[in-house]
Amino acid sequence: MSFLWSSNVVVSGLKSLYSQLIHLTVSNSNNIVFEHLNVIAPSRSPNTDGIIIQSSTGVTIRNSLFRTGDDCIAVGPGSKNIWMEKIACGPGHGISLGNSLNEAGVQNVTVTNAIFSKTQNGVRIKSWARDSKSYAKNVEFRNIVMRAVDNPIIIDQTYCPSNRCPRQVSREPTFIMH
Repeated sequence: MSFLWSSNVVVSGLKSLYSQLIHLTVSNSNNIVFEHLNVIAPSRSPNTDGIIIQSSTGVTIRNSLFRTGDDCIAVGPGSKNIWMEKIACGPGHGISLGNSLNEAGVQNVTVTNAIFSKTQNGVRIKSWARDSKSYAKNVEFRNIVMRAVDNPIIIDQTYCPSNRCPRQVSREPTFIMH
């Protein structure tokens, strides 16, 4: 199910079972709310992301369960003001934020009161291994529980989705802790 160029949408109580690919996508949209979702796919099914968000503003995901073979939620390029609350994720690859070479960044993203169970990753920020205009800023993870998570927190500055990326090192990261 895709939401493209949409505004002021509420999706509540949706159950998505065994999609062969991505369950839900949001692109170029504003003020979208997902609540009380139940998204399920076999743990070994590739590309069965729960929700992919890109180039969108004001997306809220709350009180929802994701059991996938890929990212529970992926926040991609050009996304801002994303709020995720009371999320249960697992199995799956966790929640990923980030983008690829020369794509717009992600900003103002909050994940709060989430539980990750038997996931490959918990929360992940990813960027390419070469200079680009992309960024991740104003990202907050709080009140998160990890149970049997292989990689609870990952900041990957050498992300390479195709394994054919140049072996360049990205600029030094800047971390601001509060």
